[in-house]
Amino acid sequence: MTSRIPKIFSDNNLNQKKTFISYLVCGDPTIKHTISAMHTMANSGVDIIELGIPFTDPIADGPVIQKSIDRSLKNNTSLKDVISLVKKFRKNDNKTAVVLMGYMNPIHKMGINKFVKLINSADIDGVLVVDSPPEESQKLNDLLKKSNKSHIYLASPTTTDKRMKSITEMSSGYVYYVTVKGITGSKLTNINSIKDSVKKIKNLSKKALPVAVGFGIKNSKSAKIMASFSDGIIIGSSIVELINKYSDNKKVMNHKLSKYLTSISRVM
Repeated sequence: MTSRIPKIFSDNNLNQKKTFISYLVCGDPTIKHTISAMHTMANSGVDIIELGIPFTDPIADGPVIQKSIDRSLKNNTSLKDVISLVKKFRKNDNKTAVVLMGYMNPIHKMGINKFVKLINSADIDGVLVVDSPPEESQKLNDLLKKSNKSHIYLASPTTTDKRMKSITEMSSGYVYYVTVKGITGSKLTNINSIKDSVKKIKNLSKKALPVAVGFGIKNSKSAKIMASFSDGIIIGSSIVELINKYSDNKKVMNHKLSKYLTSISRVM
């Protein structure tokens, strides 16, 4: 099935709404908690779910997400488990887009051809591989394009204009703009600089790609500010922290998660 992501951004734009993207780590604290949280996200205004693939050597993840990944790895959560979970999610949700977010090592281990085949069978919409830059991901990019799946790339405050062009040329779905020179969970600082960078990415993109911003967005106030000049916002660490805090009671966890996500969705 074709990626839902372009239509989500297009429909939201027509409705003068910004796209809400959430992140969580698959298998933390259990697979059952993850799929339950995903349905809560979908019912609380989230348009796209970035589902983290646990990996032993994260690059840009802050302590909150690192600990979440460690907990998932202790459960031996594999890439196959992540894909299988999305299949289960699709039994009750055919609307919300799902993006697998992680690192290249597990994909290489599985095999790129097999990986793309499996995400097709699971009706996954896209892939974001943190440590796979455009010049090293041509094969994956080609296979995803043939399958009409989105291939999301990261851009940051240190990305040069030349590199930004290559990122926008190979990206599909959206560009994930990292707002800070740091790790997940960092605080937002220079808002005007972020705004200028988002504008620059749009100007450099020949495909009019949506730009979603992430890192440092923790509440409705910061979400509203970031949404005012971007096409969407991404929240991860705050969600991961909330899931962990209330993981001993799934019902309470989902209630707290829904309340938090709804407060963000209302300002979008």
